[in-house]
Amino acid sequence: MKKSSKTKSWGDATLAIHTGEEKFRVGAPVGTSIARTSNFTFASTEEMKRWAEGKSSAYIYSRYGNPTLAIAEKKIAALEGAEDAVVTASGTAAISSALLSQLRAGEEVIATRQLYGGSYRLFRDVLPRLGIVVRHVETDLAGIERLVGPRTKVLYIETPTNPTLRLVDLKKAVAFAQEWGLVSLIDNTFASPVLQKPLSMGFNIVLHSASKYLAGHSDVIAGAAAGNSVLIEQVRAMVIQIGGSMDPEAAFLLIRGMKTLGVRIERQCKNAMLVAKFLEKHPKVASVHYPGLPSHPDYALAKRQMRGFGAMMAFDLKGGLGAARRFCDRVRVFLLAASLGGVESLVVLPIYTSHYKMSTAELRAAGVGPGTVRVSVGLEDPEDLIEDLRQALG
Repeated sequence: MKKSSKTKSWGDATLAIHTGEEKFRVGAPVGTSIARTSNFTFASTEEMKRWAEGKSSAYIYSRYGNPTLAIAEKKIAALEGAEDAVVTASGTAAISSALLSQLRAGEEVIATRQLYGGSYRLFRDVLPRLGIVVRHVETDLAGIERLVGPRTKVLYIETPTNPTLRLVDLKKAVAFAQEWGLVSLIDNTFASPVLQKPLSMGFNIVLHSASKYLAGHSDVIAGAAAGNSVLIEQVRAMVIQIGGSMDPEAAFLLIRGMKTLGVRIERQCKNAMLVAKFLEKHPKVASVHYPGLPSHPDYALAKRQMRGFGAMMAFDLKGGLGAARRFCDRVRVFLLAASLGGVESLVVLPIYTSHYKMSTAELRAAGVGPGTVRVSVGLEDPEDLIEDLRQALG
């Protein structure tokens, strides 16, 4: 969705609330309507023929498109500064559809090694079965030039990374992709478009698990991809072909969540900084992985390329797995649950969730130890969060 002259000067909060919704008429509903239907009627066989020939944008079937999905897509495109966006049934559906829209058997992709566990397993277990070669590089991109070849087509990165919050230098990644003519993809889930807009720096496609910060209420599974209209049309075609389309009810929940994205992120970032500073001083904590702390290896980079440090972090307990399990079993305000980005603060052990079925060497490369706890900071009163951490750590 290209911004009109009316919306060019709007900020993120205004875009999230108003983009895609025509409210300025008599009798317009203020709330978003749900097009709860699987299919749509044609006025005539001539109109049906025009659709089949690609001459009509009429809705025909909700797997191909739906008015409620279109509103969500326009909002995400506006927030990311994209020409177009497509929403999907999950974040993994967005990632896989974007990759498959750009890669064929015999071609190669370079991906950062530190990734969300589900993404890592997609690169490790699925793409090679399709004849796609995967080459990994560290987050600092050292030696990446040695990995590129004539069959390399895609660069895929995630920043900040899950779960240790390492950062990839966006300018360096874009420069490399452009030099070698690669399509650059980035998972922007942890940052959200409030804190980081990779398309403005030259990335081609930005991806989200929209279940997380975009929706923000732990009540929907959703994904999204945004970029220029040509690339997103290719992703959309893949979504339609392999069936990763979003349900209209999920789109409604995503739309509702995005309308409070800015204020949620602002409060969560403030809470996260307080939590990170408390954990860093605790005698039972070996290290804290939060880019807002000067002790983090990517602190300077985070200050340069992000508009805030986010609400995700991880920390390592000195007592290893036993201590991590005791801590997680003792929390009372934090919830022991997978996922992230909701209004509730969560803790989880990556070795049992996002990074399960990974070898010791793979876990080490991902920065995950047996005593690593991942934290998603929510909207509770920070005093209550810190007191809960204090009692759970003992």
